[in-house]
Amino acid sequence: MDLSELEKKIKIKFRDQTLLQTALTHRSYLNENRGWGLPHNERLEFLGDAVLELITTEYLYLNYSEPEGELTNFRSALVNYKILSEIAASLDLDKFILLSRGEAKDTGRARQVILANAIEALIGAIYLDGGFEVVKQFIYTNIITRLDGIINAGKVVDPKSKLQELVQEKIGVTPHYEVIAEWGPDHNKNFEVGVFVDKEQIAKGTGSSKQEAEIAAAQNGLKVSDF
Repeated sequence: MDLSELEKKIKIKFRDQTLLQTALTHRSYLNENRGWGLPHNERLEFLGDAVLELITTEYLYLNYSEPEGELTNFRSALVNYKILSEIAASLDLDKFILLSRGEAKDTGRARQVILANAIEALIGAIYLDGGFEVVKQFIYTNIITRLDGIINAGKVVDPKSKLQELVQEKIGVTPHYEVIAEWGPDHNKNFEVGVFVDKEQIAKGTGSSKQEAEIAAAQNGLKVSDF
């Protein structure tokens, strides 16, 4: 697979091409191509998620004076799957991700999640291949540059913090979240999460990650509760 076009797009030349190829290999592709010879990208995604969180957190700490809660809101607004999928699309990553024939037909949220996971895997690969400063520059150029626009557009919303603030103010307890159900294959999981005040479930929500489902549950809690 010739990835030179992608390397030009991201302005990074990989020393180890197998890292880049692995970052673009979706689990489903291996089901139809047993002899591919490389693993899927989920371990790199795991690493890239942590690298992305560290670099964005460092940037926020150094450049914004807001308290911890606000900084957390900024970070959540910047690195959620919708924003990451937009960034992946802007880099034409979709042209290079290896998918099964079935997964290649997916649209909507399922495709957004695949793209977001791939950008995290790519970050993990860049970190291993080029080191911290190289991946930091990539994240600054392609991701952090979007932060001011997100903030100025008023897109920094954190329903979990809002619900917690209201519940604590009214009855002095902290809401907690529990996974009620999960379904789907490993590469396309769905979760249903309940939000509880004491032992009472006040709402529930679904999402393609536990975090997304918790946010949906908090949003629904704000709608149906009298806090």
